[in-house]
Amino acid sequence: MNKKTTIGEVAARWKKEKQQYVKQSSFSAYELILENHVLPAFAKSKRLKEEDVQAFVLQKLQSGLSQNTVKDMVVVLKMIQRFGVKNHLLDYQEWNIKYPTERMKQEPVVFSIAHQRKLMQHIQKNLTNRNLGILICLNTGMRIGEVCALKWGDIDLNQDVIRVTRTLERIYLIEGERRHTQLILNTPKTKNSAREIPISNNLLKSIRPLKKGTDDNHYMLTNDTKPIEPRIYRKYFKRLLQEIGLPEMKFHGLRHSFATRCIESLCDYKTVSALLGHANISTTLDLYVHPNLAQKKKCINRMLKGLE
Repeated sequence: MNKKTTIGEVAARWKKEKQQYVKQSSFSAYELILENHVLPAFAKSKRLKEEDVQAFVLQKLQSGLSQNTVKDMVVVLKMIQRFGVKNHLLDYQEWNIKYPTERMKQEPVVFSIAHQRKLMQHIQKNLTNRNLGILICLNTGMRIGEVCALKWGDIDLNQDVIRVTRTLERIYLIEGERRHTQLILNTPKTKNSAREIPISNNLLKSIRPLKKGTDDNHYMLTNDTKPIEPRIYRKYFKRLLQEIGLPEMKFHGLRHSFATRCIESLCDYKTVSALLGHANISTTLDLYVHPNLAQKKKCINRMLKGLE
């Protein structure tokens, strides 16, 4: 190991190499973690010792950050260490990082069936491009970046499918001393996120009158060559809920509501996972499958019946 090499120097070399292989949005996220958290804590260190990383984790959790956010920081630290060891810049350090037990895992917030019906009925009576986007999310589980990036050409009324091929997101960029954000069109979140979603008959009735005579290269939400960015669309959704007297909910609640209704309708989990574009079925199970007491009892009775 080069005794003069610091974690800050290793991180700079790792970052330069990493930029060649990851999406711009992923690289931006790594840069934010480095600049705001990792480098202030470890830039001058020569080793990433377990006790130091553990203390870093606890300090970040105590500051109010979520476990998932802190775990992302640890992932970056591990990548830097792996790069440093591979290039003979750091000695390997074994870690066994512990996290406090989370007392209660928060389940995703979803619309009640009554509230979802009220929202859908309002949109169908007040059909605009922006309202149609909300209806599409309720009927497909698309993410906000995906619907903001949706063009009329992605809505195939011959095959009755929506093709998800891109996402719109604002990323944070660090260019020397300059810090700024930039709106970019990107590939979907994961390879599974590029998908085809069937359009239901009810949704078709709302899409057809607005799609008639449109340009395939125009964005669906704006009917223009320029898209609406996610933060503006979130504000629109918030105002809409207030106007029709529904409780406040994050835009992502539309996606959660779609998934929950699918599970409640006894759709098989693999199909729901494919519709949502999850990287693997375990994500779907962790988020949306929470058997209640009646379901557990039914399962045990079915098992015992098979033994008779």
